[in-house]
Amino acid sequence: MESSQSWDFCIEPHGSLFSLKLREVWRYRDLLRMYVKRDIVTYYKQTVLGPLWFFIQPALTTAMFMLVFGGIAGISTDGLPQPLFYMAGLLCWNYFADCLNRCSDTFVANQDVFGKVYFPRLVVPLSVTLSNMVKMGVQAILFALIYLYYVIMGHGCAVNAYALLLPLLVLMLAGLGLGFGLLITSITTKYRDLKFLITFGVQLWMYATPVIYPLSTLAKSHPDYVWLLQANPMTSIIETFKFAFLGSGMFSWASLAYSLAFTVAVILLGTIVFNKVERNFIDVV
Repeated sequence: MESSQSWDFCIEPHGSLFSLKLREVWRYRDLLRMYVKRDIVTYYKQTVLGPLWFFIQPALTTAMFMLVFGGIAGISTDGLPQPLFYMAGLLCWNYFADCLNRCSDTFVANQDVFGKVYFPRLVVPLSVTLSNMVKMGVQAILFALIYLYYVIMGHGCAVNAYALLLPLLVLMLAGLGLGFGLLITSITTKYRDLKFLITFGVQLWMYATPVIYPLSTLAKSHPDYVWLLQANPMTSIIETFKFAFLGSGMFSWASLAYSLAFTVAVILLGTIVFNKVERNFIDVV
């Protein structure tokens, strides 16, 4: 009489480079949940102010932007209150930048764990994306409070129907941060010099994105250079967010479709390189 056998895990040949291995990620969903909880709960656990840093960091950055760019430089905010304008841009940008910076260090930062136990490597960058999404949601409360204040004061800000695009915008921000992070972490396993340029490069990227200035101002003063900013996939995302919630900004379906296509392309490219590198990265790092 033959006895049936069941296996908890099967070693199979390498699949397609395009495969995200979502079935494996789902199998390790408890580990994903643990990583997300760790990032949220323990990140500021031993600090004096704790989770208040979720609010303090964007608030201080907004105040600095108001002083330097709004006050000293006198850069226009498209007729919007400076706190609302800067906070709207920072809300989107900080989420993208945090995802990119932390995902881009996946292999190097976790090489000891990856070398001892098997689990889908994609769990780590996905956990970063999800935990930062929670952080973005917490910071959105601060934005909502500032927004409510100016509405009560009669400034005239009004949410319009384009706010329904918010889930798509968040997914695009997550996709860009994750895609670029997967690509960069795969390259830095061999070329360590690149990691020193990431933080600096992200800061420069912010100035090429309409976070501290409206795209409409550049379109009036330097119309020949607008296409450079529109080639930036982050531009239409932030402009759409401001247009939807503040009623000001340059919205274009074509620009948003371009950013969406760019996001999909970056995720595919990052996945291909990530899947290829994870097979033997431990021998390199």
